[in-house]
Amino acid sequence: MSSDITNILVCGIGGQGVMTATEILAEAAIAQGHDVKKTEVAGMAQRGGVVTSHLRFGRKVLSPQIEPGTVQVLLGFEGAEALRWSHYLRPDGLALVNTARLVPPVVELGLFEYPDDPTGKMREAGHKVVAFDAMSIARDLGEIRLGNTVMLGAIADYLPFAPDVLMACIDKRFARKGEKVVEANRQAFAAGRDAVAKQLAATPA
Repeated sequence: MSSDITNILVCGIGGQGVMTATEILAEAAIAQGHDVKKTEVAGMAQRGGVVTSHLRFGRKVLSPQIEPGTVQVLLGFEGAEALRWSHYLRPDGLALVNTARLVPPVVELGLFEYPDDPTGKMREAGHKVVAFDAMSIARDLGEIRLGNTVMLGAIADYLPFAPDVLMACIDKRFARKGEKVVEANRQAFAAGRDAVAKQLAATPA
């Protein structure tokens, strides 16, 4: 893997905005002149199914497929899914995980047992994890659908370009919905960045 390539894996449950978040991250990378490749895998197409997106960008990217052990940032919209994909992280990688519990259909069908403490298990495996409740943050802002933008705010300081670049792409995405929606997303973005910064400040080095 070329050292100038950034590998980001985004995972979660259908309806959380995993694919939209990956699209916006890709747009931001393109805006900075990067070659970008991405791929999406939807375990079940309907709402509630498992969704994973691979995003790779850099000077020249030949394949969209990320190899296990090479991800700089794992953006987990759901804890159990973040745990399931945590083996993709590099030894020095970072997992940013939404702790709001959303049980996927495979659990309800009895095909998969939901782990008691997904982020705890990730930490036990030696991964660096920052966990926060994106759903509660979005709810406090008055709109549960802002959870997607909270997650984008969370990753904003861990990209090889300025957070303003990502925010500009979010602004562009929601501009047609009016200033009120744009401002709500700006607040959600800031709240996501703040949530991660606070968790890191509270974590012993």
